[in-house]
Amino acid sequence: MSQVLLINDNHSIFEETMAEMHYSKIIILSLMLALFGCSDPVVEQIEKQLPITQQRVEQLGQALDSNQVRNAILIKQYADKVVELKPDFVELVNEFRKEATTASPIYKSIVDRLNTVKNSPELFVDNNARYEEILNIYQAADPVLYSDALSDPLNVLADMSDGLLPRVNSLSKSQSLAANNAQDFGVGEQLIGNPNYGSWTTGSNGMSFWQWYGMYAMMDNLLDSRRRVSYNQWGRSRNYSYYHDYGRTRYSSPGQLQKQTQLDTRTRKSFESRGQKYTSAYSKNRTGSSSLSGQSKQAQTSAKRFNSATTNNSRYAKKSSNAKKSSYAQGGNFRNSKSTTSRSFRRGK
Repeated sequence: MSQVLLINDNHSIFEETMAEMHYSKIIILSLMLALFGCSDPVVEQIEKQLPITQQRVEQLGQALDSNQVRNAILIKQYADKVVELKPDFVELVNEFRKEATTASPIYKSIVDRLNTVKNSPELFVDNNARYEEILNIYQAADPVLYSDALSDPLNVLADMSDGLLPRVNSLSKSQSLAANNAQDFGVGEQLIGNPNYGSWTTGSNGMSFWQWYGMYAMMDNLLDSRRRVSYNQWGRSRNYSYYHDYGRTRYSSPGQLQKQTQLDTRTRKSFESRGQKYTSAYSKNRTGSSSLSGQSKQAQTSAKRFNSATTNNSRYAKKSSNAKKSSYAQGGNFRNSKSTTSRSFRRGK
């Protein structure tokens, strides 16, 4: 009987020992995994930078709400003047008034990108790509850089005034067209190719044409009734815009940048297959900026680096079925019209 008890006791002790060893292994493995996760310096940078970037985006929204962004203020003033000059344009002008608020397509895009980088890390090919996007969002939310970005919609309002209101942070339209040997694509040309305002739609013939979103289509109906703008035609002869020549890498989602690269590559291959010359929309920066911030000049340097990269080497977004469901796969004094720019809406400097 005692031998049976001894065997049972030994068996029990053996089971307890094995259980303790198994539990210890789990603890050790968990600690190793935790240490491994914490050892990635990029993850640590993401954890530090993400709340800083979120705070800056919120502060930009507050600056817009409290009229502290220079070109946002000018947008409101220019909008008032254009409606006074052309009452029939009130609906279109009111759409541009949103540019001075957090309802701006540009600001809403920044918020969407922030939410994606926070909540959908799986859409990025690696932590480096995710961290790079966090930094891009942080820089895009710089109030000075953001004010420069608003110069495009602001100058659309200037062009609606038929030269009464001067362009801001930009050469006059005639000077810019001459400097770039560019084609005049009409009022709103600064926004063509900007994914916040429309998209390139490919027709049955394989050619891609620009299509405005929503109310922005009124620019064609009210102002120009122009023919459709093809991607090749625009890319070869486009004029200066802040977005394309300075802000593209800051004010586009990774997926939007990828789509632009893919469209450009596809169009180039199509032309080369027919033995025709092709000029990329991004082969060179256009002339036309005036009195831009130092932040924008730094952004242009980054844009040049991006333009030199190929689609295959890009780390910006995953080619996955999940990505297809998000934007990550799909992105002043009244001087006369001869003035190159305006620093104040009132008379004076």
